[in-house]
Amino acid sequence: MEDVSDPPFRGVCRSYGADLTYTEFISSESLVKGAIHSRRKLDIFDGERPVGIQLYGGDEESMELAAEIVDATGPDLLDINFGCPVKGIVHRGAGAGVLRDPDRMVRLTAACVRATRLPVTVKTRLGWDDASKNIETVALRLQDAGIKALTIHGRTRCQLYKGEADWTLIGRVKNNPRITIPIFGNGDIDSPQKALEYKNRYGIDGIMIGRAAIGYPWIFREIRHYLETGRLLPAPSVEERVAVCRQHLAGALAWNGPVQGINEMRGRYGHYLKGIPDIGVYLKQLVRLTDPAEIETMLTSIEDRYRGHTITTESIRLVNYHTHCAL
Repeated sequence: MEDVSDPPFRGVCRSYGADLTYTEFISSESLVKGAIHSRRKLDIFDGERPVGIQLYGGDEESMELAAEIVDATGPDLLDINFGCPVKGIVHRGAGAGVLRDPDRMVRLTAACVRATRLPVTVKTRLGWDDASKNIETVALRLQDAGIKALTIHGRTRCQLYKGEADWTLIGRVKNNPRITIPIFGNGDIDSPQKALEYKNRYGIDGIMIGRAAIGYPWIFREIRHYLETGRLLPAPSVEERVAVCRQHLAGALAWNGPVQGINEMRGRYGHYLKGIPDIGVYLKQLVRLTDPAEIETMLTSIEDRYRGHTITTESIRLVNYHTHCAL
């Protein structure tokens, strides 16, 4: 969720039902060196708690010092990312690159646990590749190192985000009688029905949602409602979609200032407004505007044009399908 899970985005997700949010992951080495970009990722605002700060790194000393810095900023927990599959991170021996060396993974985790009073959690994957799916052993070792919860993405590093996430091993970890910490599942949860199905089938304590929340924060509300009632909510209306654009824009302006805030929002409108017929005409204008007042006028025009228009969940997923295929 690099360049996605900033304070404005987290605020939107919290307002639509996310129980816990995480910062973008932060390089432990950059944080220790005092890089402005990394330090800025520590910002936490009222209304978004509980929130966890996520670290990544491959050096024990840097991770320990970074954990001390995180502790001083007062988040609700510290999360270690051992799951990012991006080549640049992996080649630095961080993120999912640590999956090839479970001993070092345990040492890095223990260093963070020693350095902070905060609960320490970990997000990781099933293993490096199909021949090394060692998550059952790794989970026990991380628990022994002192973590308070574990999130498992149901793919190996070599899979990246391809293919279908395999939750079988996630279920085995959760149902191991030696595991006493909460186990959260991650990967491919993009509907309330699937959330309930996987919760019941694998017995996990919670679900982490990443990509499915980009442009669709309503997924948290929809899942919560479905778990509680067994009924599906209708897709968000055009008015709701425009309201989220306004909310996110206000947060972006407050956090980034007028220039950067507007620039950052240009990539968000298309996600929030997808599924609306012929919305591309408005999007081309929105991404060129530089005045918040003009943006507000354009959003009002979208509201007026499509007021009462019904958007189905199926139409949104069809757009998502073609978008992902194009990527």
